[in-house]
Formats: sequence, C-alpha cells, structure tokens
Amino acid sequence: MTRDDLADTLEEIALLLELKGENPFKIRAYRSGAETVRQFSGDIVSLARENELKGIKGIGDALQQKLNELASTGKLAFHENLRAEFPESLFDLFKIPGLGPKKIKALYESLEVDSVSRLKEVAESGEMAKLSGFGAKTAEKILEAIAFRESNADRFRLGDVASVVSFILEDLKSHPECLRAETAGSYRRAKETVHDVDFLIASSKPELIIEHFVSLESVQKVIAQGPTKASVYLEDGLQCDLRVVSNEEYVCALAYFTGSKEHNVVMRGRALERGYTLNEYRLGIKEGAEKEAPPVFETEAQLYEFLGLEYIPPELRENTGEVEAAEEGALPRLIEVENLRGTFHNHTIASDGKNTLEEMADAAVELGLQYLGIADHSKSSFQANGLDADRLREQLREVKALNQKYADEGTKFRLLAGNEVDILKDGSLDFDDEMLGELDYVVASVHNAMTLSEKDMTERIIKAVSHPAVTMLGHLTGRLLLRREPYAVNVPAIIDACADTGTIIELNANPWRLDMDWRWWKLATEKGVKCAINPDAHSIAHLDYLWFGVRLARKGWLTRENVINTLDLAEIETFLKLDRIS
Repeated sequence: MTRDDLADTLEEIALLLELKGENPFKIRAYRSGAETVRQFSGDIVSLARENELKGIKGIGDALQQKLNELASTGKLAFHENLRAEFPESLFDLFKIPGLGPKKIKALYESLEVDSVSRLKEVAESGEMAKLSGFGAKTAEKILEAIAFRESNADRFRLGDVASVVSFILEDLKSHPECLRAETAGSYRRAKETVHDVDFLIASSKPELIIEHFVSLESVQKVIAQGPTKASVYLEDGLQCDLRVVSNEEYVCALAYFTGSKEHNVVMRGRALERGYTLNEYRLGIKEGAEKEAPPVFETEAQLYEFLGLEYIPPELRENTGEVEAAEEGALPRLIEVENLRGTFHNHTIASDGKNTLEEMADAAVELGLQYLGIADHSKSSFQANGLDADRLREQLREVKALNQKYADEGTKFRLLAGNEVDILKDGSLDFDDEMLGELDYVVASVHNAMTLSEKDMTERIIKAVSHPAVTMLGHLTGRLLLRREPYAVNVPAIIDACADTGTIIELNANPWRLDMDWRWWKLATEKGVKCAINPDAHSIAHLDYLWFGVRLARKGWLTRENVINTLDLAEIETFLKLDRIS
C-alpha cells in the first residue's frame, strides 16, 4: 500500500457515501482524511500499519481504524461492502468530464443511469435535459465527452505504458537467444499516445523468442502466434506486437517499423532514385539496375548514410522536413536528458502536492539538479488549496531558510521561489504587482473558464503573457490527453505574443499533458521563443516526468540552446536577475 492508495480509497468512500445521500459531515470527514493523508509529511503508511495515527489532526478514531486495516491488510471491508452496493459499471461514470458526484447521484436515482451506455441513452433521448440542474447544453457536452472517450478507447498515454514497455524490453534483451532488441513504431517515435507497442528482435532461433514472449507474466491474452511474429494483450488492454528477424535484416526492419508511413514512403523513394528497393527486411537492387550489392548494415546510421542522409533520430521520423534537413546536413543536435540542470513548476503540500518543500528539494539534489523552481497554485485555484499572499510569503521565508542551509553545507543547489499564478477570465493575474514582484519567477496558467471562444481565450492569454512579471506560460492549451480536449486558442498568435514579450513557453512534461504540443515547437523556435521543460511535479516521483518532457522536446526538434533549463545555476540566477546566496 502507498500513500496514494490510502487517500484514493478514502476519496472513493466519500463519493459512494455522497451517492447514497449520507450525512454531509460524514462525507466531509472522509474527504478531509484523504487530504490529510496526502499532505502528511511523515511516513503515513507505516504509522497507519502500526496503528500510530492518534493525535494527527483530521484523522479521528474511526478513520484511524480503517486506515490501519487498509495499510496492514491491503483492503478495507467497509469500502468493499460499500462498493458492492453499486453496479461495477457505475464507476466508469466518474471518468466522464463534467460529471461529479451530485450529477451522477441525480442520474442514478432519477433515470437509473448506472453505466456509460445508459448515460449516452438518456442524453440522446432528451430525458437528461429535463432533469433539474442539467438542460440541453449539459446533455450535449456529456455526449461530446462520451464520443471523445469512445474515439480514444484503444489508445494509451506514453507515460502509462513506459514502465511496462521498459520491463518487457529488458526481459527480451536478457533472453539467451536475443542478439539485439528495440522498441519500434509510434512508441519509439515518442508519440504522446499509442495504439500498440512494437518490439523487434534479432535472433537465429525466433521460435524460442516467440514462445518466451507469449508466456510473459504480464500477458493477458495471445491474439496471434506464428514462427516469427506474435501479438498479445497485456492486463491493461495494451496490444504488444513482436517480430523476430535475422541479424542481417535487423537494421532495415528497425528503420521500417519505426518510421511513420509518410516517412517510409519518402525513404523508399530515395532508395528507388538510387537504383535500390527498400522494404521491411532489406535494401536490394532495383530490377534492371546495374548496382553493387549494398552492405549488411550494422546500424541505422549506416543505412541513412548509404541513402545520402544524416542519421535521423527516431523522434523526428514523421515526414515533417527531417529528410530534407538530413540531406542538407542541417538536422539539429537534439536535447538530451543529461543537458538539464534544473526545472521549474513543481508543487508541494502547501497546495496540492504530496511532499514538503524540503523533500522536493532533497529529491532534486539527489537527481543531480542544480535548482528547483517551486510553483504552488495561487488562491483562485481553491480546489488545489491555492496560496493567498500571506501563505505565499511564508513559503518564501521557508525557501530562503532552506537555501541558506544548502549554502552553509556547501551544496550547489538553489530553490527558486515562484508561483503558478492563475490567469483569470479577463486575462489579469491572481496576485497584485507587489506580490508578483517578490517572486523569483512566475508561471501563468489557465485553470478555469475553459469554454471561452477562441478569440476571447487568445486575448486572455496574450494579456497575461504581456504582464512584465510573467516569466513563462504554463500548459498552453489545457489539454488532458485521452481525457479532455484542448480549449479553443490560437496557438500561433500566442507564440507570436511570447516572442514579442520574451515569455518562455512551458513544455509540461506530465504524461497527461505534454503541452505545448510537439507540432508547434518548430514554429516557436523559429520565432525565438524559449522552452522550459517542466514536470509539473506534485510529488518527488513526478520529477521523473522530465524524461517524457525531453522525449517530446526532441520530437519538437528542440536543442539544448532552445531550452532555458539547460542553463546552469549561475546562468539562471543571471537570467532571473537574482542575487547570489552568500
């Protein structure tokens, strides 16, 4: 059990009690308990397991007993019994944007809505619109949310599959008959969402590799199995495909199964122009052409060189100009994770984070970062326990004290005191200029009023980034991958505004966001706009999201020079006009 497991269980109990119409004070107690568990600075799981929660504000006797049972046994009878009172399909409703407990309760009681299919039925029939608190517009938006969910039902976020893909790849590489192995397809190209994941292996004994693959513990169902190919479903529904080729075929196969369809068409065309044919297994001599037999390629770089190109990194193989640039020797040297020296936009328990200021700082030091920007929410994000001016100033004092501690210890590290300031509906900021002037930097983000017209949203954001105190723009489009569409906004106009004002645009590395989208970064860099790769970390574990940010930055053609947090600590202090800590 983890801290999140404990808190999530308490939150679900609160939701179920609300559906049952239980006492509001009882419901609030569970919600409050969940928040306490998330924000408690110590090892709450161990304390719960040892039944030593007494005296912790927000956790009464009843919650202490339940948390002890949950932490020590891995389950809670009260929760399971409560859940059993409802059909399992009901819980899918909580995944539909725009449906909270109150609306679900009304639909469940009045129209017997206990599944997404029933929800769609009452929305389409007009029954939902007649319910108090709903109306035709609400029904229309819920139908849009259902359609969006259905259209993405078989897709997975890059961050959701990275761990299991890495585990499977390492397992395959360790097989004694594996000569070489790699992922391919959209996963290797770092697409933000994937339909399936392709694995490619070189081996002289493919049948043994295939048998091992289909027998993996994570495999739920074998879709197809042949002598050199197999497809399986994992437990979460992700489809994984394996192809085994000879060592001589491996490089051509890897290039073919990595490139997008459009990229591969261009590559085949280049081969034909030179008197060769290129397919998924080999480069051969075109019929009738008098050419020397091509060599057996050891690396993809050799294949690209044979076709008159620089090596094209996998992330770029989308036919967005990479082949032309490779022909001219003009491909950028893409950013690497090792280039990052620090990062901005991270949260603590002061707002909706799960770790303390010092815990976040120590984790950053452990990762080898030289600076960590703290950007807890501002007061208008009340749902995220946003900070008012008094609480923010208290945090600034804590940051100053910790920085002095690191300086006294001789640790080359600095906390940067910032805030994720809400961009209000009219484009103004959530703090006055005096408060903003006390911060080291400001991340400005939209968190509400997301249904504005494109014109109004664009004007709103441009007004915000034009404020002299704003350092960077957070998650530009507000999207949540596979969950929520981006709000309507003119991205090129925002890029132009940021170019004019010198405002940095964030690449939010949270796998749910990966925003700004990789497709816009070439335009941004052409305009001179800098990027900040930020994890939007709400826990120390989320600092690892930087890896996803770098993958998507590479996909957007970004170099070390394009990314502000490749600057070292002294350079960042100069950039932000900060005094050095003595």
